[in-house]
Amino acid sequence: MTVSLGDIRLFLLDMDGTFYLGDTLLPGALEFLEQCREKGTAFSFLTNNSSRGKADYLHKLQRMGVPNITEREVFTSGDATLMYLREQNIGKELLLIGTPSLEEQFTRSGYHTASPHPEAVVLGFDTTLTYQKLTDLCNAVRSGLPYIATHPDLNCPVAGGYIPDIGATIAYVEAATGRRPDAVIGKPNRYIAQAAAQKFGCRLDEVCMVGDRLYTDIALGACGCKTVLVLCGESQREDLKGTSHQPDLVSRDLAELLEIWKKNE
Repeated sequence: MTVSLGDIRLFLLDMDGTFYLGDTLLPGALEFLEQCREKGTAFSFLTNNSSRGKADYLHKLQRMGVPNITEREVFTSGDATLMYLREQNIGKELLLIGTPSLEEQFTRSGYHTASPHPEAVVLGFDTTLTYQKLTDLCNAVRSGLPYIATHPDLNCPVAGGYIPDIGATIAYVEAATGRRPDAVIGKPNRYIAQAAAQKFGCRLDEVCMVGDRLYTDIALGACGCKTVLVLCGESQREDLKGTSHQPDLVSRDLAELLEIWKKNE
């Protein structure tokens, strides 16, 4: 083990494939949160999945029996994208390609998501994607508008397998237009980790990202935070061979990570 869990002040917990799968909590999920609370260690759910807004994640966690979760403890790539738009002084007129949930989140923040004269195009993980949306997206990207994607994930784990994620849409748009996004906000990009650390008042080297994907969760370690790979989602131990994205620690799931934490207090 190359990380002392006792030195961590903030755990960033991936959701899909790490804390739950579909509508089922994965082993150790509730117990890990209990340990965080007992030790006074902060935690925040950090998900690249922008198909749902923060309120939807809160409702889902509550429905699955996760107690006492507040908005402060949920941070999505959609949240981080809104922060980025404000920091870059991008106007309120957008073409947003996303689910009704993501559209609602942006609308509540004062953005017009289907503007006839957009100042930028924002691509989210859209499980309601249509050919017309793809056409509108490609036309907007082709016109040269600033092009922002909420995250880069290629697949989203679901019960029984995977469904294509935003990364597949990015590849489609690149094939049609020759452009990739000007900015990709979510993991493994430094921006989202810095924003989370700042929110909880700690340094990046006091943050530990726990997740199941090498190219997003574990690659986030390049920004200076610690990383733990859990093997209950997309990545398996054999995937570590030949990749530059090496975690500080590997565990079967949150249950085993909790055992390791308790043994190394």
